[in-house]
Formats: sequence, structure tokens, C-alpha cells
Amino acid sequence: MNLADLVSGRRGLVVGLSLLAGLGAALAFPPFGVLPGLLGYGLMMALVDASAADKPLKSAFWRGWLAGTIYFLVATWWVAEAFMVDAANQGWMAPFAVGLLAAGLGLFWGGAAVLYRWLRPSGFWRPVVFAGVFCLFEWLRGHVLTGLPWDLAGETWKAGSAPSQAAAVFGAYGLSWITVLLGASPWLIVETDNRRRQIDLGLGVIGALAILYGLGEDRLTRAKPPAANAPIVRVVQANIDQASKYDQAMFESIVHRYVILTAQPAARTPDIVIWPEGAVPDAANDYLTPGTWTRAAIVGALKPGQTLLLGAYRVAGTTENPIYYNTLLALRAQPDGLALTGVYDKFRLVPFGEYLPLAGILGPIGFKDLVHIGDGFSAGPRPRAIRPPGMPPVQPLICYESLFPGFTREGAAKTGVRAAWIANVSNDAWFGKTYGPVQHLNLASYRAIEEGLPMVRATPTGVSAVIDAYGRIRPGAVLGQGIAGVIDTPLPPALAPTLFSRWGDNLFWLLIFLSAGAAAKGREYRR
Repeated sequence: MNLADLVSGRRGLVVGLSLLAGLGAALAFPPFGVLPGLLGYGLMMALVDASAADKPLKSAFWRGWLAGTIYFLVATWWVAEAFMVDAANQGWMAPFAVGLLAAGLGLFWGGAAVLYRWLRPSGFWRPVVFAGVFCLFEWLRGHVLTGLPWDLAGETWKAGSAPSQAAAVFGAYGLSWITVLLGASPWLIVETDNRRRQIDLGLGVIGALAILYGLGEDRLTRAKPPAANAPIVRVVQANIDQASKYDQAMFESIVHRYVILTAQPAARTPDIVIWPEGAVPDAANDYLTPGTWTRAAIVGALKPGQTLLLGAYRVAGTTENPIYYNTLLALRAQPDGLALTGVYDKFRLVPFGEYLPLAGILGPIGFKDLVHIGDGFSAGPRPRAIRPPGMPPVQPLICYESLFPGFTREGAAKTGVRAAWIANVSNDAWFGKTYGPVQHLNLASYRAIEEGLPMVRATPTGVSAVIDAYGRIRPGAVLGQGIAGVIDTPLPPALAPTLFSRWGDNLFWLLIFLSAGAAAKGREYRR
């Protein structure tokens, strides 16, 4: 099949196929799970190969950008829900925010298409080169301007499935290279008329998939249950929607809902209780002050020896120059009250949500008032595990941070202390009952696979879950969207350090080097 002849002079068909390529790739992700959509990467590669001869780079860019824009529209449209929390003032911004976000992220796909077209790989090396170029720009997407690595291609596979286990070796970026290669290679079968080559290529793709699934299944068969003496973790999900947090009349009710769920009887008293990000809509400095009814209520809900991991915001600095942090506090219940045993301040902040990038430029022209960001948060120190007494060392990941491969590894490398588990607190109430929180759960679970560490995830409205070191939700340890309740379960065991936790993205860069070699080989072949 000669795609260049098919689309020549047919702009409408080019646009339609470009959009189809991005749409297919987007629908391959949970909760849709249409895995044949991975062939969209192959269609995008073929469309870029068939770029117009007179302006090939410009043509390649628009085809890649169109595919990327529709991909990110599907992947991030739920961002609009955040603007509906204050619809009267911010609702009008929702379509502009979603459209600009998708179009902006689509530029990375357009850039990848331009570089791939400029390299002009030939023959059977093309999918290898395409995977390398595409994933190089995906890495840039995860790092430029703090990055937004939402829905990396490698995270298409449902976390905890056999293919997802490759993230323990290659990480999400390396698994993206493998995934894009698998999605692009079948196009070679479509292009050739040689029956023998079609069979060989088909067997090659099937064999690669068999290896990916087979090695993953083998890893999963070695899983062990929690130890008999494992700490019991309680996750509290009070089902508080975001709009309620701005209603002062709801404040007392919100506190009591968390307190009642925390004190709920259990067959075995939980050792660790976790409240989600921003659980109580006030500064922790205020509601944890000795003598307040809120502190007394929290103390009354805990038993001596229990540790509460509390997602909160706190104020430091001076009255004239306050500094705000998005924080996870570790509080230990003692006979005489609460003791602060650990503090983790969020390091990776959400641009335009928690801080204003280029504040010196955008602030004076009123952009801060437009996005209603206020004074914003300040970033804490780089990630590190905290070691509250009476519990295993834990690496906190606050919301947005759970998207970034290597956070936990980085903290262990800097401090020499490897966490025994990951605590991921998030405020997905901003996104209502869309599939955004469902995808966030899947993406966050990849951090457990990469590090070989269990993860406990707490959100105010769902999805909260306890996830083992293979990225699987523990049986019965999940609370879906719109449900109030608790999860009580033993903390799953940690595994030995994975290859990714030891080497980081080095294997990913090795794959990129392989793609660069394939590109050089193709240029040499043409000469």
C-alpha cells in the first residue's frame, strides 16, 4: 500500500488520518483499553513518511501536530472540570485552557515528526528511528518548564499487567520506546507486497509481544503476600467535593467526616492512617494549634502509637512575607497529644495551578489575577524519604509528583535511604467524576513498578487504593469515585531494588542511542 499516492493532493484525507492516528493512540489507554489503537503510532509514522515533496518538513509538522493535539484533547479534557468548581468566575476559561493545553503539548509531536522527516530513515529501520525520535520528544515533554509527562506511551498498558512489568527495567520512558516500536512496526507489513516478508514481520511483532507478556507474567508469579507482622494502613476517603471546601459553613462537617472515619473500629488497629492532599480546607498552622477544637477532635480519633500522614498546606516565613507549602505531615498520637515526626514539602509544583511560571513577566501584566493563583506555593527541597518513628521509611509523592519517573530513586540516591513504600496523596476532587482520576491512578501505579515499592494512594473523592510493588491493586483495597469509606489492609512488601531504581533512565538512553545508530545506518544506505 503506497500511502503517499493515496493522500497526495487530498488535504481532507490527510487531516482525517492524522486525527485518527492520535485518537487511536489515546483510546489505547485505560479506562478505554483499546490496545489496537497503538497502531496509531504506525499510521503517524507512515503519514510523516508520505509528507508532501515540495515542503516536507512543514507537511510533517502539521501531520504530527494534528495527531498530538487530538491525542491530548482526549487525554486531558477533564482539566476543564477544575474551572467548573468556580464556574461563575472561571468557567469561561475552560475551553480555552483545554484547547491551548492540547495544542501546546501537540507541538512536541509536531517537533518529533519534523526531526524524523529530516532524518529520512529508510527500509526496516524506520520504526526504530521513529520510536527513538518520538520518545526523545516525549522525554522533553516531561522536563521542559517542569514538564507534564501525562499519558506517556509506555503507560498505555494497564498498571499491574504483564507488559507493564517492563517498567521495572526500562522505566516509563524506555517502555514508551518499546510500545511505540510495537505500534509502528506492523505498518511495514501493510506496505510490502512480498508475502514472505509479511510473514517474517508478522512473526517478529508477535514474538516481541510474546516476550513482553511472557517475561511480565513470570515476574508476577514471584509475588509474595504481605508479612504477618506488616503494618496495617488505613486510607481515609471522605468524599468531599472541591466546591464544598470553599464553603465556610461546611468546614466543621468536613473535619468531623474525616475524624469519624479515622476512629471507625477495625479488627486490627491500623498503625498508619492517611488523609489525602488538602484534606482540611485551612492552614495546618491554624487547625493543629494546641487548644483548638480541631486539634482535639483529631487527637480523639487516634489511638496512642498511631501515625497520621496528613495532606495539608502550611505557612512559614513572617506575617509580612508568608511562604506557603503544599505538605505531607507525619503526626504521632501520644498520651499527651500529637507529636510532629516528619515533614515533606512538595517539590514539583503544578504550573499555573500552584505557582506562576515566569512570574516576573506574567505577574505585572495581570496574569496572576486572571488564573486566580494568589500568592501560590513555594517548592520544597528535592525529593527524599522521611523516617517517622514507629513506621517504615516512606517516600511521599504529592499529586502531580506521581507522574514523574525517578522521583523516589532520586531521593534514595541523595540520602542513601531507600524508602520501604510510597505514600501518594492527591486532590483529584478537582476533576469530578471524569476519567482523569482513573488515569491518574494508572499513571501513579507505574512509580510502584519502577521502584519495586508498594504505594498507598489517598484522594478525597476517589480513586484511593493500596497498590503492591507490581502495580496491582490489592484485593478489596480500593475506593472508587464518589464513595466515602476507609481501606484497611496490611502494607504490601517491598522488592529488591529494580534495575530502573539502580540505573534510572540509562537503559532508555541506550535505546535512543540504538535509534540514532539506525538513523545513521539509513543515511549511509542512501548514500
